[in-house]
This record gives sequence, structure tokens and C-alpha cells, in this order.
Amino acid sequence: MTLRSGGAVAPERAALRLAHVDLAIEALPARRALSGRAVLTIDAQAATPRIIIDLDDAFTVSAVAIGRTVLPEAQWRQAGGQIAIDRPLAAGQRMTVEIRYAGQPRVAKRAPWDDGFVWSEWQGKPWFGTTAQLTGCDLWWPCLDFPAGEPAAADLHFTVPAGLSAPANGVLRGIDRLPDGRTTWNWHSGSVNPYALAISIGPYTEIEGTYRSRYGNVIPLQLWHLTGKEAQAAQLFAEFAPTLDFFERVIGPYPFADQKVGVVETPYLGMEHQTINAYGNGYKPAPEGFDWLFQHEFSHEWFGNQMTAADWDDFWLHESFAAYMQPLYAKWREGDARYIAMMLIQRDRIAAKVPVVSGVPRTARAMEGKAGPGTDVYFKGAWMLHSLRSLIGDRAFFAATRRLVYGRPDPKPGNFRPRFATTRDFETAVAQESGRDLRWFFDVYLRRGTLPDLIESRDGNSLTLRWKVPGDGPFPLPVEVEVDGVVRTLPMTDGSGSIPLPADAHVVIDPMARLLRRSIAVERMQAPIAKPNVATR
Repeated sequence: MTLRSGGAVAPERAALRLAHVDLAIEALPARRALSGRAVLTIDAQAATPRIIIDLDDAFTVSAVAIGRTVLPEAQWRQAGGQIAIDRPLAAGQRMTVEIRYAGQPRVAKRAPWDDGFVWSEWQGKPWFGTTAQLTGCDLWWPCLDFPAGEPAAADLHFTVPAGLSAPANGVLRGIDRLPDGRTTWNWHSGSVNPYALAISIGPYTEIEGTYRSRYGNVIPLQLWHLTGKEAQAAQLFAEFAPTLDFFERVIGPYPFADQKVGVVETPYLGMEHQTINAYGNGYKPAPEGFDWLFQHEFSHEWFGNQMTAADWDDFWLHESFAAYMQPLYAKWREGDARYIAMMLIQRDRIAAKVPVVSGVPRTARAMEGKAGPGTDVYFKGAWMLHSLRSLIGDRAFFAATRRLVYGRPDPKPGNFRPRFATTRDFETAVAQESGRDLRWFFDVYLRRGTLPDLIESRDGNSLTLRWKVPGDGPFPLPVEVEVDGVVRTLPMTDGSGSIPLPADAHVVIDPMARLLRRSIAVERMQAPIAKPNVATR
């Protein structure tokens, strides 16, 4: 239903898959409205008594057709953010549904942290776009609003006023120029997340080029920027090739090389719209030497678009990896100093109150709500990955990540497809590559809210360390200890370990900050400042 993406899905809806979508949308910025026609090719994986499609009630449906037959209104209903069509489907049956609709779409108040249209202008011309990650695809097109509702292919036709461009997902098949000056932009995309289909329309200028991949293929590069921002956009465009080289070297082939690497300037901060990532960071310079917003959204082409969480409960698979790729890219560029500096900034943002993974289906909005993990899906997860890489080593870590993303250890252009994955899939990949069962590690960091606490005690000339974890289960995570400048590792096999100490030794626990653990200093920093009691007269 409207404003709800994912979560528990009724069997009659879970049985449906989108083999293809064809969307013809006319943008009417003067009225802040859309007029649309959606043709959905639907496959039934199991028998279902009716077809239920999600669409925001901000739109009015004027007609529904099955194939070429327009249905009488008695055979379909629009209510509660859904269109219910009284047509049963047998297992294995395919049906084509056409929906005509129009209206004023929901307006975002604080995109991308809420969803909808963002209407703006540039140099007196309309400039607007969509974002739909938390609330769902139904904010502007009739869809199946849960992760498995991903269409296997999409054709997009955006008709826009004269002087505007409409870059979108996939490959541009052509531009139709209408007699009154309007244009229709025709795009074709492969399989794509429902929320990653996007509208971005404005007075754009395009920078384009190509990139010869280390895998031998040639990838189109496109940056659509606002007219008049040529110099700033050129600097951002120069980041495309080195960032792409990093990901292809460390993770694997760019997943959508047959389409493009695409970025479009938007009137909101950003979003991982597949092959046309939204960028609204203002081309700001940064001390790390690269644009964090561009790099983060580009990460999602691997973590979110190629590999998609099977349920929003596994959302950390998108955001934790994307957050971790930034310090890893900094390490690639400058070395350990920049990597550690960026990791420490992320550490201060970990709340560690709610488990990152609950084990039950959750909506996208629930992940961000008060009862959800919030930004821990970014920063706690990124630090968990940091500790995991320290534990199992670079070879096993990146090999497991590659298996997660591609579903195989040897990805090459053409031998993989976009896939759905779960937290358990990553655990399995880690076990395959490291030869170790690390369920205890993932249980504490992902399925518990609070962080493990490393308890120190001294007795005479020895130091004892003991892990205290929520649930009091096993936690044999090794700990580095520096004694008078010499580092040694305590294996902590049973969750504890001891080391002899000279009486006046200087000791530093975990000197390279490899471990995600409780920090009293961070907790004090995060605690709200208590207001002093002031006596009144």
C-alpha cells in the first residue's frame, strides 16, 4: 500500500513477477503533474486469484486493460494505494496489463530522506526528479513494491517540454521530436530495482566518453549536468575512470557495462538510480580528494543494483558495503592514514541500540524508524566489515564479497546476472573463503543491538582481557595488544586471554583500531547534554 515498501508480502502478490514494464510518462511541470500509461507483463509463479498492483492514490486510474481488452470498472478497483484486478492467473501463466493514470505526485519535503517529486528550476526552466527508496516505486508508476518485484527489463518513454532533457536508466534508444517542440526520450534498461527506476528532467548538458575496462570491454560514460556548470562537472567526470578502476580491481566487473555509467545532477542530494545515479552534492571539494556522494552512489551499482537484498531486513548489504567502500577507496588512493581517519569518523556515528538484522521481513521505512537500526545499517555495518577484514584477511574478505555480489567466484562480463542475496548468503561466502564458521561473529554484530565490551583487568604483573557480549555467547575475536611499542595478538580462544606485563609497562589495547567494540568515550560524546537544574524564585 502507499508509503509502504517491502515487509511481509501476501502470497497472492508474492506469486507475481514483472517480466517487462513499458512506461510512457508525460511530465507537466507547469501543473506539477504526470500523465502515464504503464504496460506490465506479469508472470505468475503460483496460482493467484487476482492481480494486485501498487500505485499511490495521488494518481487517478482512468482505464485498465488485459491485452487489448479494456475492462469494465466493475472488474477492477483502486483503493489504499493498490489496484486490484479481478483476473485469476494459473501457475506459469503470463498476462499483459495496461494501466492509464494521471495526477499530481506526492512532493518530497526532505529528499532523499523522504520520497516523492522534488520540483525546482534552473535559469528559469523546470528542473525536477524523483526519489522512492523508502516509500516505494508506486509513488510514480504502477509496480510490485517489494524487492522481488524487480522488472526483468524496462522501456521508458518520457515526454518533456521544449528545452528539457530526460536522462534515465539504461540505453537511449532515440529522441522523438514533436511538432510543438516537446521531445520524447526513449530508454531501455535491463533488470532494475523497482525503486531505482527514476525520472530526472531539466535543462541539462551532457558530457560523454568511454572507458576501456581491465576486463577488455568498453563502457560508455555519461554525466548530465545543469547548463552553465561545465567546469565543475568536468572535474566530477574526471573521477569516473579511477573510481571505476578501483571497483573493478577490488570487487569485480562493472555490472551494467552494456548500458552505461551514468550520473545526473538533481535538486536533492542523491540516490542509487541504476546507471543514472542522482547527484546533488554541489561539486564540493573534500580533503580526501574525491566526491563522497558520487563514490557512495556508484558503490550501489554493485551493492544494491547488481546484488539486491532479498528483504529490506538485509538492507545493510547495500549500505554497509557502500559506506565501507569510501575508506577503502581512500586507502587505495592514499594509504592507511586516510583509511583510518575516515573509519574513525564513521565510528562516532554508530548508535548500537537496535539489531541491524531482525530475522523477520521489514519495510524500508521500518529500517529508518525509531524501532529500526537507522544509520547503523551504514556505519555499524561498515565497522563490522572492517573488523571482519582484519579477522580473515584481505584475500578471503574480498573473495567472499565477490561471491556475494556476483553469486560466483570468477565474474567476467557476460557470465553473471543481477541477483538477490541475504545475510546468510554472505555468511556462507565468508565460510567458503575463510574456511571458518563465523556465526558467532555475525550474531553479535548484526543480530544484537549493543556492542561487545572488552573488559580489562590487571593482577600483579599480568593483563587479562575478556569479551562480554550481549547474550553471553562465545566470542573468540583476537585482540592486538601493544606493550612498550611491541604488538602481539591474544587469540582469545575462549573469549579471554592474558599477557604478562612489566610493572611499569605502557599498554595500548587494539592500537590500530581494528575491532568494533564498546567505547565509553563515544557513548559520552553521543549522550545528550543534561541541562543544569536552576532554582526559581
